[in-house]
Amino acid sequence: MKSSRLICTACGKEYSDECFRCECGEPLEVVIEMKRTVKIRSQRPGILESFSDFLPGLEDKNFLSLGEGFTPLTRLDDKDSSGMELYAKNESINPTWSFKDRGSYLAVLDAIRRGYNHIGTVSTGNMAASVAAYGKRAGLKTTILVSDSIPDEKVSPISIYGSRIIKVTGDYGQLYYDSLEAGKNSGIYFANSDVPMRVEGSKTIAFEIFIQLGERVPDFVIVPTSSGGNVRGIEKGFRELRDSKLSVSIPRMIVAQAAGCSPIDLAFSSRASTITRFHNPKTIAHSIENPFPPSGNAVLRMLKRNGGATVAIDESSILKAQKSLANNGLFVQPASAVAYAAISKLREEIDVRKALVVVVLTGSGLKYPAILKEHPSFIESTSLEFLEEILKGNQNFID
Repeated sequence: MKSSRLICTACGKEYSDECFRCECGEPLEVVIEMKRTVKIRSQRPGILESFSDFLPGLEDKNFLSLGEGFTPLTRLDDKDSSGMELYAKNESINPTWSFKDRGSYLAVLDAIRRGYNHIGTVSTGNMAASVAAYGKRAGLKTTILVSDSIPDEKVSPISIYGSRIIKVTGDYGQLYYDSLEAGKNSGIYFANSDVPMRVEGSKTIAFEIFIQLGERVPDFVIVPTSSGGNVRGIEKGFRELRDSKLSVSIPRMIVAQAAGCSPIDLAFSSRASTITRFHNPKTIAHSIENPFPPSGNAVLRMLKRNGGATVAIDESSILKAQKSLANNGLFVQPASAVAYAAISKLREEIDVRKALVVVVLTGSGLKYPAILKEHPSFIESTSLEFLEEILKGNQNFID
């Protein structure tokens, strides 16, 4: 099996692969002993086969892949960009409509490799549905822990897979940490938001962007950020491409958060080395509403090393960006719109003229259809008798 280690992102302590988090409280990261020559085999189906040189030694013996990854990279029209070359990495095309499928797939394979028959996660949205789907497909017992305040419309897309769903009262942020400890004592592999295999899944986004751009590296990559595992993974992917001499640079990573819940942005803007809990979070971008992100400190360290930045977006700008993306044919979650809205704020702080920019759209708008009430619509009616007349009449199109 390929040699790999787990290293703490803060103190550097090394662990066996049975651990998820360092005793100092910070997240762990996989370090793979790379071959002298590595390749990306983009012609092969599936992220595990295509990027095997960069991933831990996992095997899919039972065909558990649902076709995750290899999502479109779409050129966007940005008339005021002053030469900006703008693309959207559309992760809503994944099997359960979000980027979480990449990490869920690898986490399920890792759980099986380690001998687990029970997998779980703490989530109220994208990750819950993703773990439920992959866990069921793998024949694993699957438990989803959610906040007791979760609305019914968010439970149904999870329960369809037949997982055990437990509503938990108390501090939802603390639930992340308590679940890892409880899982250790209960024989449950908790594939939470920034565990090592999730970060490994996210880094395949970087590999695909690199391929789809004709082996070019963007100048900036903008990522809507909650726990911090996804942005860490994407940066790690570009870093490994550079370290393997397949590329010569790393994009500057831009962390995009909703102003109504922006603990990483607040810490970065105040030049703090650690995050503090964001009190009374409230935003329509529910899927990135994490008041105390478990990878928050690791993201701050990454941004300092990377030369990246953070942006916080107000609610009206989120809705405006969601509509703008719809005008480009893309219906995404408010969280994804946060990343697109970040472009306008970036122009105020960073010179992005003639830059190559990729915005990561993390999830489908179909995961949160209630947001549609915030956007106007006009519906006309007619009978067959008057169909031609109304088609020739005044046109009521919404810009």
